[in-house]
Amino acid sequence: MRNGLTMTLVFEATSANYGEGFSNITQMKFLTRGDFKQYPYISRQALRYNMVEQLHWDNTPICDNGVVQFAPDASIKDYPEIDFFGYMKTAKKSDENGNTLKRNAVVRLSHAIGLEPFKGDMDYLTNMGLSSREKGQKNAIAQSDIQKSFYAYTISIDLDLIGIDENDGVNLASEEKAKRVCEFLNTVEFLYRDIKGRRENLAPVFVIGGVYARKNPFFMNSMAVKEKKLQLEAILDLLKIDEIKNYTHSGLTHGIFANDEEIESKLASNTVHEFFTQLQKEVKEYYESNQN
Repeated sequence: MRNGLTMTLVFEATSANYGEGFSNITQMKFLTRGDFKQYPYISRQALRYNMVEQLHWDNTPICDNGVVQFAPDASIKDYPEIDFFGYMKTAKKSDENGNTLKRNAVVRLSHAIGLEPFKGDMDYLTNMGLSSREKGQKNAIAQSDIQKSFYAYTISIDLDLIGIDENDGVNLASEEKAKRVCEFLNTVEFLYRDIKGRRENLAPVFVIGGVYARKNPFFMNSMAVKEKKLQLEAILDLLKIDEIKNYTHSGLTHGIFANDEEIESKLASNTVHEFFTQLQKEVKEYYESNQN
């Protein structure tokens, strides 16, 4: 049974996640690879925040039992956020042995990792616009890392676990499960991120994936960009495996990569919107064939 949805997405954005920084300097979040180059990343927590906010799912009640967490009485029946991303419940919802009840995430996100190394560019900022309005007002100076890069991240969804919570004895109707997943996919297709007065477009310019019998994020480590060309070798190697090839779709926004024709030819890519339309169709078919 094909119940594992996975897709890897590539988008292009400008410095969309920052760390704490020091003095008047704000630093982007980085990972360092074996070549000692720094690659920017956007944390999975940041991606989740934007997804939940844009889905209007950020209304799950919380409480503070020493640690801020979701309220013990919050149920996946009413709150899709904890249906998709899990919870930990203490207090009244502990079991008869006093153990904390947990529900693992059934939608998993990776960090969005930059595909191009950071080269030390800095944005120099002042408050000249305001200070010039009043004589004697000093300028405040700040600097922040800045870079425009392609990023890649992966989403994995256990379709058979959506809408089911054994802790609370909940099993939602198949129609509701399909509705929630399709709403999530629609949000991912048009995702954005507000940061430092900017609205960054995180909508994918390339996406590949499908619904598979194996719950494996097949394409997670296969994205690479060189000289604005999407590298296809790792992807094509994966597509030599029939159980992957037979159920894989891809979507491409034309005019972004320098090798559009190669991508379209070798991967039989449709548009990004057609990719998401096909995936939503397969999600609905899955739940229709697995009615409660």
